[in-house]
Formats: sequence, structure tokens, C-alpha cells
Amino acid sequence: MASPQICPLDLADEATAAAVFRIGRASYAVEAELIGFDGIPALSESLAQLRERPLRWLGAHGADGGIAGFLAWEEEPDGSVCVDRLCVAPASFRRGIASLLLRHLLTETVPGRRITVTTGAANVPAVGLYDRLGFARGEDFSPAPGLLMASFTRAPEQQV
Repeated sequence: MASPQICPLDLADEATAAAVFRIGRASYAVEAELIGFDGIPALSESLAQLRERPLRWLGAHGADGGIAGFLAWEEEPDGSVCVDRLCVAPASFRRGIASLLLRHLLTETVPGRRITVTTGAANVPAVGLYDRLGFARGEDFSPAPGLLMASFTRAPEQQV
């Protein structure tokens, strides 16, 4: 199987936005099961709300040209980057797509910058991914009853 191609996504394009929305919903539904919390904000977000977010987007395109996964981030005023979402279509799980997207962000898109990200603390695959890629785990926090989140930071000098 050929390695997915990573490229920027434009959510002004209707088909791209619809694919991102569909993949995000499916991916977050799996996370909700993993962490035992179905109140993940992205699960109740409309397509219009998703498109209004001030995010930058990268997509992983499979051999068929379709989007297999995506990563979205915001640039902070201090120059750091906050990963807002990293989603892979469930049919493409366990193929290295999330790693590929995150490595591309770290080495090609925003090299040498501090990166932060959060995930459900019980989301073992995501926690493992951030650990493998050199993110340091910060304090866990609970933004809502029944939800424990893990925070991660990767310093700019760390290698991928």
C-alpha cells in the first residue's frame, strides 16, 4: 500500500468540508466509546460551525484520492501551535495515518515550534501516539463531569 499523500485542506470546498465533517464524526464517536464520554464538543458541532473555526488543516489522501484522516491546528499569539483535532477514518485506523499527519506538522509545516494537544486520558491509542512522538504529558484535567483529559506539550528542540 502506498503511503498517503499529505497536503493542506480547504474547507471552503464543499466536498472537502463534507468529508472532514463525516470523518470527524466517525472518529470522535470511536473516541467517545473509548473514554466513556459522549459529550465531546465535536460530536454536536454542525458543518457550518466546523467551517467557521479559525483552523488550518492538513489531510492524508489515500491511493483512491479520498481523505483518510486530517489534522487541524491554531497558531497561538506566542508562536506556539495548538492541535485542535487529529482524526482518522475508522476504516483507516492502525495504518500510521495519525503518526504521518503529526510528523508532517512537526517537521514540514511548523518545525521548531512548541506544540500542545489534549485528548481523552482514556484514549490509549492517542496517548500512546503523543508519547511515541516525544510529547511530554502535563497535568490531567476535567473540563466536564465524567471527562478526564490528558494534556501534552512538545518542545521545539525535540526531534521526531
